[in-house]
Amino acid sequence: MDINGETIKLNVPRPTYIETNGIRLHVMHAGNPHGDPVLMLHGFPEFWEGWQHQVTPLAEAGYHVIMPDQRGYNLSDKPQGVEAYQMKNLVADVIGLMDAMELEKVRLVGHDWGAMVAWYTAMWHPERLEQLVIMNVPHPRVFSDYVRNNLGQMFKSWYAGAFQIPALPEQMLKLTDYAQFEQIMRDDAKLTDAEIRRYRAAWKQPDAMTNMINWYRAIVRHRPEVTAAQARIKVPTLMLWGMEDFALSHEMAEPSINMAEEGRLILFKGIGHFVQHANKERVNEVLLQFFKHGLSLGDPQP
Repeated sequence: MDINGETIKLNVPRPTYIETNGIRLHVMHAGNPHGDPVLMLHGFPEFWEGWQHQVTPLAEAGYHVIMPDQRGYNLSDKPQGVEAYQMKNLVADVIGLMDAMELEKVRLVGHDWGAMVAWYTAMWHPERLEQLVIMNVPHPRVFSDYVRNNLGQMFKSWYAGAFQIPALPEQMLKLTDYAQFEQIMRDDAKLTDAEIRRYRAAWKQPDAMTNMINWYRAIVRHRPEVTAAQARIKVPTLMLWGMEDFALSHEMAEPSINMAEEGRLILFKGIGHFVQHANKERVNEVLLQFFKHGLSLGDPQP
C-alpha cells in the first residue's frame, strides 16, 4: 500500500512516538492507517511485541493496529515516582493517545495490566470504545473481592505483595538477569530464544523495571474510585481466559463478564496466562469474529 508516496507492508509494524498526557509514548502501527482502529494494551512484563501474533491477521483484515509501549515500559517515557503510575494516569494515556491520533472510538484490547487499564477505560470513558476485549484479568471489583476473601487467589497474588517492597524486587531480578521472567515467558507464553532476547532488552531499558513494578505499587497506594454505575460495563465485551493461569484464578472470569451489560466469555482449557501467545490461532480467529459479527460470533470451541 502507498501512504503519502511511500510503499509500506501492512503487516510489518511501523514505529512512531506520540506525545500524550505530558509524556512521550513509543507506538507501533500496522495495517491500513485509514482502517478501523484496534488499540492493543500489553501487560506485565511485556511490551508492544506482546501482540506480535495478532498483527498480521488483524492487518490483513483491514484494521489499523496500534500497539503502544505503555508508560514505564521499553522505549516509552518513564516518569519517576509511584504516583505517576496511578490508574487515572494510565487511562489518561489511552485517551490522550486517541486524541493525538484523532480517533473518536477504538476497539480496545488488553491483556494482564493492559486489560486492567482497559476495564477502567471502559468504566470511565465508555463513549470512546466501540468494543472491548479482555484477556486473563478480572473486573476490578471482582478481583478486589477475591483477593481479600479467596485463599486460593491470595496465594496466587503473593508476588504482588512482594512488589510493594521498595527497590528490592527490581534489584533481585537484575541480579539474576531476569531469569524468573525468562522462565515464565518460555513456559507459559512459549517464547523462542530470539524473542526472549528482545524481551530482556526491553527489561534492561534504563529505569524500566522499577517503573514497571511501580504499576503494582500505585494500585495499592492509590485505589481508583469507581461508582456503582460506572462499574457496570456498557461496552460490548469479549473475555478470553486461559484456565491454567498461574496468577489469576479462572473462577473470577464468569462474575467478571457478568459485570458487562453485553458480554461473552470464552475459556481456553490447557492454556495459561499468556493466552494470546499460547493459543494464538484460536485467539486471532475469535478476535476477527467478534470485530466483524459482535457477540453473535457463533460458538467457537477453543
